[in-house]
Amino acid sequence: MRGAVMAMFPNEAIEDCRPLWSFSSDLPQTLQVPTKIGRMRLSVFVRAVCVLCAGLVIFGIEQWHRQAGAGGAMLPAIAPAVWPASQTSAQTGTWVLEAQGPIPMPPHTLAAHASNLLAMPPQHPAALTAFWFAGDRESAPNVQIAASQWDRRGQQWTPAKFVVNRHAVAEKLGYGIRRLGNPVAWLDGDGRLHLFVVATGFGGWAASRILQLQQSTGTNELVFEPVRVLPLSWWWNISYLVRNPPLNLADGGMVLPVHFELGRKFASALRFDRQGQLLGMVRISLQGDRLQPALVMQSPTAWWALMRVQRPSGKIAVAHTTDAGLHWNDLPDLTLDNPDAAVAGLGIHIGQAVLAYNPSASGRTTLKLAESANGVDWSEVSILGKGEGAAEFSYPAVAWADNKLWVSYTVDRTHIAWKSFARSRIAGESP
Repeated sequence: MRGAVMAMFPNEAIEDCRPLWSFSSDLPQTLQVPTKIGRMRLSVFVRAVCVLCAGLVIFGIEQWHRQAGAGGAMLPAIAPAVWPASQTSAQTGTWVLEAQGPIPMPPHTLAAHASNLLAMPPQHPAALTAFWFAGDRESAPNVQIAASQWDRRGQQWTPAKFVVNRHAVAEKLGYGIRRLGNPVAWLDGDGRLHLFVVATGFGGWAASRILQLQQSTGTNELVFEPVRVLPLSWWWNISYLVRNPPLNLADGGMVLPVHFELGRKFASALRFDRQGQLLGMVRISLQGDRLQPALVMQSPTAWWALMRVQRPSGKIAVAHTTDAGLHWNDLPDLTLDNPDAAVAGLGIHIGQAVLAYNPSASGRTTLKLAESANGVDWSEVSILGKGEGAAEFSYPAVAWADNKLWVSYTVDRTHIAWKSFARSRIAGESP
């Protein structure tokens, strides 16, 4: 019990934690529990009280979420999103696979999962930076956040290294971190790299919080300092997770998709300014089974949110905004099958969107890349991975860098694979 409390509260608060009651020989005779039956009755009563309290907490969180999603009151004025590709670089034509392979792993690392790709500025030595979590297995005590960069000059990935350690972060924040999970990266308006990382102090992933870290001042190295736990809930800020990358805004800020996972699932969007300060939150969907939203541009102010759905024989859920995320409306699900698995999407330019997803009602043995001009009708571009039995190709990430589409994904929870695609020009099209 003490370990759970230490993981949940700052160190200085531990000594103030006391049980609500205890049973000892020092208690008056009338307060002691004299028989096994009495203890059983008390145990049932305590459990019932705990269940009731948990239900009230979840109900309160849901009502708070509904108020946050009722309108754009919690977000500042409209700021349009920025296309990742210019009109000249977003060519039409057939997608052609240019290169593929595994991303290097840190030495002596057995497992990897949940990669994220960040396109770097044109003047940077690296075209892309990839982040993922790695260790002996998911949720293992030695899991850390790993990173590798695609070197523009050498045209290869740099040796992977660990960049976030839970013990170091916990020491600086002042409370325990039990495990690390999904990382998401962003370059702020001043070019500084931020990381948003899922972390738990107790319980499973449903008890997660989102850590915000930023690149150390005065260095281009992948060295990060913790900033804070994002203040997203009145209940110790727990049960919020991040998975997919943000949309960059014209004012230098961004909109980061997140979801709430304790009991019912709520997809939300967080607005940040150009320095990485949280400005507000709005709920994306009014449904209670949507998680891991991926934001896909239709235009600078019209976006789709493509969401994983936690139900049997699921599809890909969709919400839509026409005012740059101030208000959202649920749309009918896509006709594409999805087995309660993560999806990744990207609006490259007007009429050009891509989606990576598992195209089956159950299992993650196949991972597909598709494209669409309208966000409704999707056609296959490539089979990213396919296997049988216990094979798994999952948790894709997509990015646009150096006039190419880059995709990374988990393979059998052992490593991260990548592929890059370019457009073949249509005959007669000018370069």
